[in-house]
Amino acid sequence: MKRLTLFALIIAFILTGCAETTSNTQKDAGYGALIGAASGALIGQAAGKNTRSTLIGAGIGAAVGAGTGAGIGNYMDKQEEELRAAYASVEGVNIIRQGEVLFITFRSDNQFNVGSFSLTYAAQSDVAKLGNILSQYDKTTVLISGHTDSTGSESSNQTLSVNRASAVQNILFASGVSGNRITVVGFGESRPIANNNTEYGRQVNRRVEIKVSPQ
Repeated sequence: MKRLTLFALIIAFILTGCAETTSNTQKDAGYGALIGAASGALIGQAAGKNTRSTLIGAGIGAAVGAGTGAGIGNYMDKQEEELRAAYASVEGVNIIRQGEVLFITFRSDNQFNVGSFSLTYAAQSDVAKLGNILSQYDKTTVLISGHTDSTGSESSNQTLSVNRASAVQNILFASGVSGNRITVVGFGESRPIANNNTEYGRQVNRRVEIKVSPQ
């Protein structure tokens, strides 16, 4: 019982620190410390089977975990900063940060002609910018997903969504992004984010989304 209470106190202390942090990097350091402390405490307890070993294990694990978490947060912070600077004046590109994952959305009507999966000349330049940045941050994985509106048949929309995502993938390849980092998927019309009964809704639904995650 005493060991369980001690373990709970360790976790509560680190969670308090996580709640008080402000930046993404600080939060990652806190969560890394939490995971590290938990793992370290369990290892320490298993090895020494006493309170002292548990505390030593928790302390070492927290230090290692905090350093790893802070490193990931800082890495993604820098990548996000470069992406936002590159697309600050580009229409139809949206960047969202969720935790340590970046979502970059290219609205298809700004990238492709209707019914086509060939990137326009301007769009090729936009995607190449992304490739140039991603090639510098090779500790991330890239998921490219294509989406369409509900106009046309379901099967043709599915094929079009895959082809558009693949077109983006090809530009990333050409920009130096390793193929083993990239996954391509097409969702067709199955994942709308707006009402397909309006022109604006269909426009928004025609998109290519890129998810950038730490490895």
